[in-house]
Amino acid sequence: MHRLTKAQARRIAVRAQLLDARRPKDLLTVVQQLTLLQIDPTAVIAPNADLVAWSRLGSAYQPAHLRQALEQDRTLFEHNALVRPMSDVSLYLAGAADWPSYERTRAWIRDNDPFRRAILNLLGDSGPMTSRDIPDTCVVPWVSTGWTNNRNVTQMLESLMMRGEIAIAGRVGRERLWDLAERVYPADVVVPSVEEAHRVKNERRLASLGIARQKSVAMPMEPADVGEAGEPAVVEDTSSEWRVDPAALDQDFEGRTALLSPFDRLVHNRVRAQELFDFEYTLEMYKPAAKRRWGYFALPVLHDDRLVGKVDATADRKASVLRVHAIHEDVKFTRVMSKAVQSELEDLASWLGLGAVETA
Repeated sequence: MHRLTKAQARRIAVRAQLLDARRPKDLLTVVQQLTLLQIDPTAVIAPNADLVAWSRLGSAYQPAHLRQALEQDRTLFEHNALVRPMSDVSLYLAGAADWPSYERTRAWIRDNDPFRRAILNLLGDSGPMTSRDIPDTCVVPWVSTGWTNNRNVTQMLESLMMRGEIAIAGRVGRERLWDLAERVYPADVVVPSVEEAHRVKNERRLASLGIARQKSVAMPMEPADVGEAGEPAVVEDTSSEWRVDPAALDQDFEGRTALLSPFDRLVHNRVRAQELFDFEYTLEMYKPAAKRRWGYFALPVLHDDRLVGKVDATADRKASVLRVHAIHEDVKFTRVMSKAVQSELEDLASWLGLGAVETA
């Protein structure tokens, strides 16, 4: 049983997320360590995948690097709104043929087998296509109380992706290009058993987080827990047992200042952020403006091993200005912290191609 102070636990988490002073050198290194970049269309400042990459790589990173890795080099792949390293693709093909586990969708796919086969034949003959170019020949429409109601082509495409039959070959603007999986994924992929894939996913997730719970609250997109991966640990002033990556223990730490996306994995699990960093955060873009405390898309601020505040900013591309509406200090900023945050804002503006930073 490892016994850690909160400072030790925080430093393990920051290092694991490549947010210490030792910046990684390239995008592939970043995604291999983080295991994923979440795709989100919100671009108040920049799309999440790009913003997360910039937080690690700085202005050396350009969005074109991500597109090249996905569409030309094939070192990354997009799956279920997440970008992952192609070296992990076998983990997400394990058990894919048995997807989904719930009967309603299984029945819908069975009832629409001619529709499924028609899509596979069309892609086989024509190559990459967007959903709008694929005819809707479903027999039983997809029924939902939400926005997916009767979106039969999209629903079938996403189902075939989850089943490992097709893959996302690229994008045209925001539209996904679909193709047969065999044309996107490597031909020599060795797919492990479901049990082995689950074990490796937990180990990979723990390595990316540094420290996590064995069991945690359910999270959208990606679990926050790691099962039996790693070794047990207790952290001062927190309850219950943690799991820690033994390779992350006893490493030197040199911190830096970073502006993070609200979807950044360092803060994505709000419970963990509160427990380890004493950091309270809510993404407020879905709240009425009058009820927001920190802003529409406030960026968490990391300084050394602490989350110290939030920056409410907007990229005004028309005026070529990064508008900083407010800087919320969870702790009183020192002169060094203020200077470092300002430097990050200037670097962010430069990376975005904006001419200036304007603070309200």
